[in-house]
Amino acid sequence: MGEKIVKSDEDWRRELTPEQYRVARQKGTEPAFTGEYCEAKGEGTYRCTCCGTELFSSKTKYDSGSGWPSFWAPVAADRVTTELDTSHGMMRAEILCSRCDAHLGHLFEDGPEPTGLRYCTNSASLEFAEEE
Repeated sequence: MGEKIVKSDEDWRRELTPEQYRVARQKGTEPAFTGEYCEAKGEGTYRCTCCGTELFSSKTKYDSGSGWPSFWAPVAADRVTTELDTSHGMMRAEILCSRCDAHLGHLFEDGPEPTGLRYCTNSASLEFAEEE
């Protein structure tokens, strides 16, 4: 996966669009059904918008009806970490890129088999690399 990436806030602001920075570095959320990858059907890999780490495969993407790109598993268990998120009066599992700590979204236990998990992500935290 590569070494841990640590950059200054200034560096992240320079490298990301304002929306990517707001979501991935400030733990924001894009409005439901507005993200670039919400309805995407292409085959390939979704990478972290901050560091390029491969996070999710289109093979595990499904339409959850939630308004955000949803996956039932990451490409490898070590690509995503979770932390307790108690913001907005809720208790949720926040998902982060293991390599650069970018905020990706949240993990829920209402996904399809075989895992029963829903990695609910923000399009602004992802970049899609189409299979060739």
